[in-house]
Amino acid sequence: MSKILKGTMLLTGATFLSKLLGMIYTIPFAQMVGPEGTDLYFYAYTPYNILLSVSTLGVPLAVSKFVSKYNSLGDYQTSRRILRTGIQLMAVSGLIAFLVLFFAAKQMAIWTLSDGASPQYIEDTAMVIRMVSFALIIIPSMSIVRGFFQGNESMGPTAVSQVVEQIIRIVFLLIAVFIIQYVIKGSLTMSVGFATFAAFVGGLASIAVLYTYWVKRKPHLDRLLSQQEYTYDITKASMIKELLGYAGPFVLVGIATPLYQFVDQMTFNDAMAAAGLSDLAEGSISAINFLSHKLVIIPVTLGIGLSLAILPAITKAFTNDQKPQLFRQINQALQIVALLIVPAIVGLSIVAYEAYGTFYGMEKLSYYGGLLRWYAPVGLFFALYTVTASILQGINRQNFAVISLGTGLLIKICTNSWLVLLLGAKGAIVATGLAVASAVILNLYKIKQAINFSYRQLFKRTLLILILTVIMGASVWLVKWLLGLGLDPMQNRIHALLTLVLSVTAGAIVYLYLSYRTTLLERILGGRISKLDRWLKRK
Repeated sequence: MSKILKGTMLLTGATFLSKLLGMIYTIPFAQMVGPEGTDLYFYAYTPYNILLSVSTLGVPLAVSKFVSKYNSLGDYQTSRRILRTGIQLMAVSGLIAFLVLFFAAKQMAIWTLSDGASPQYIEDTAMVIRMVSFALIIIPSMSIVRGFFQGNESMGPTAVSQVVEQIIRIVFLLIAVFIIQYVIKGSLTMSVGFATFAAFVGGLASIAVLYTYWVKRKPHLDRLLSQQEYTYDITKASMIKELLGYAGPFVLVGIATPLYQFVDQMTFNDAMAAAGLSDLAEGSISAINFLSHKLVIIPVTLGIGLSLAILPAITKAFTNDQKPQLFRQINQALQIVALLIVPAIVGLSIVAYEAYGTFYGMEKLSYYGGLLRWYAPVGLFFALYTVTASILQGINRQNFAVISLGTGLLIKICTNSWLVLLLGAKGAIVATGLAVASAVILNLYKIKQAINFSYRQLFKRTLLILILTVIMGASVWLVKWLLGLGLDPMQNRIHALLTLVLSVTAGAIVYLYLSYRTTLLERILGGRISKLDRWLKRK
C-alpha cells in the first residue's frame, strides 16, 4: 500500500472514530437538554469554531507543508525551528482569541438571536459562549505539534491524540450534564455551559498524548538533525513570513463550514419569522447544522483525513517537480472521495428518516428527517472542498482559496434569506449547497489551469461509481420498502433502527461486491486489493 494511502487510512480511521463518537454522544445529550439546549450549544460553537480557525491563522497545516518542504531539502534544523516559533505564535493568538470571544459574548448573542429574544435568553446564550472560549487558550498551540508530526509524515500522533481528545471531551460532557440536570437539579444553561467547556478538558488530554509522542520520537528526530549537512539558515522573520504565506488560505479551509453556519445563525431566525414559520424556527437550525451535520459529517471524514494525509506527499512531489507522481496522487485523492462518499450520501438520503429517528427520536420526524434528506448531498461538496483546497495548497496555489471561498460565501449571504422565505428551513440547506458547490468548481478549474491536470480518468471512473451507486440505492430502497410492510419506522424507534441497519448493510454489501468484481476497488486503492484478490482466489 502506498505511503499516502496508509496515512490516509490512519487519519481517516481516527477522524471517522472521532466523528462517530461525536455523533453518538448527541443522542443522550439531545435527550437530556432538548431542542432549546441543542440550539444553545450550536450558538456557542459556531463563533468558537470561527475564532479557533482565525486564531490558528492556518498555521498548523502550514507547518505541515513547511516541515515537509524543508525535510525534503535535507534541512531538519529549519523544521525544528518552525515548531518552536509556531507554538509561540499560537500561544499569543489563542490568548487574544479567548479574550475577544469571552468579552464579546453578549454582543454575539444579540446578533444571533431574533429581535424578540428575552434579556434572560440573551444572557444564557452569552454564558455558554464564554464557557467554550477557554478552549482557545490551549487548542491552537496543541495543533501546531500535530502539524509538525504530519510534516514528518507521522500521522499516528495526530490520529491518537484526536481520538483521546474526543473521548475525554464526551465523557466529561455527558457526566457534567447528567450531574447538573438530574443530581443537583441545575439550570439548562449551566448544563450546556459545562458541555461547551468540555472542549477545554479534551484539549488538555490531547496535549498529554502529544507530549508522550514527542518524548518517544525525539531521539529519532535528533538523529536526523545530527546527520544534516546543510541548512538554509533563514532568519526568524523570513521564516514567519514564508509560514504565514502558506498559512493564510489554510484559515479559509478550516473556517469554511463555520462561516456558512454563521450566516445561518445571523439570518435564519429572522427569515423564518418573515416567512411566517416562527413556530418551526426553534429546533430547526440545530436540527440542520448540529444534529444532521453530525450524521452527514461521518462520510465527510474521509475528505478531512485525505486533506491532512495528501498535503505532505503532494508538496514533496511538487517541490521536486515529479509530475507523474503528483498527478497520480491528485487522481487517487479525488477518486477515493468519489468511491466512498458518493454512495454514502446517496444511501443516507434514502434512509434519512430512519437515521434521524434512530439517533434523535421520533419527535417531528416527518419534518426533521426531511431536513436531513436535503442536507445529506451537501456532505459531498464539503469533502470535495476540503480535498481540493489542500491540493491547491500542495501545488502552491493556496491564495486561490480566498477567491473560491469568498465566492461561495457571497452566494450563501445573497441567497440564504431569500431561499428560506421561498422554501422554509430547506432554503438554508440549498443555499449552503450552492455556495460550497461553486467553491469546489472554482478549485477544480484552478488545479487544471495551474498544472495542466487532466480529469479524464476521474470522469470515467466517477461514471462507473455513479452506475454502481444507482444499483446500490435501488437495493437500499427495496430492502427498506420490504421491511416497511411489517415495520413502522416512522413511529417506532426500534423499527427505525432495524430498517436503518438492514437497509444500509444490504446496500454496503451490494456496492462493495460490485466495486470488487468490476476491479474498481483495485484500480483506485491499488496493492491492498490485489492482495485481497489473491487471498480470495486461494480460498
